[in-house]
Amino acid sequence: QVQLAESGGGSVQTGGSLRLSCAASGNTDSVSFMGWFRQAPGKERERGASIYTGAGITFYADSVKGRFTISQDSAKNTLYLEMNSLKPEDTAMYYCAARASGAKEYNYWGQGTQVTVSS
Repeated sequence: QVQLAESGGGSVQTGGSLRLSCAASGNTDSVSFMGWFRQAPGKERERGASIYTGAGITFYADSVKGRFTISQDSAKNTLYLEMNSLKPEDTAMYYCAARASGAKEYNYWGQGTQVTVSS
C-alpha cells in the first residue's frame, strides 16, 4: 500500500503561482508513475502532469504545458507541482496519484487540495 498526502493548495489571483507537494509513504518502491490530476465542479477529472519515476520522463496536458512543472525528490519521497501563470480555469481540486508497477491505472490517490484562481 502507498499513502499520499497533498499540501500547498490555496487561493491566488490570475497570474499568480502555487507549489503543490505530495508526500508518499508506505511501499513507495512499488511505484512506477506519479501524477497530478485535477477536477473542477461539473467537469471530468483531467491528468495535468505525470512523471515516470524511474527515468524522470514527464508528461503535460496541453492546458498546462509551459506553465506547470512536475518534479520529484526521491530522497524525500515527495512529488511537486510548480504552477505559474495561473488562470481562473485552473481552479479545481488537485489530486496526487501513484501507479504501481504492472498496474494499468493509477491505483493510489490522495485526498486532494483545493486551488482557486480568481480574476
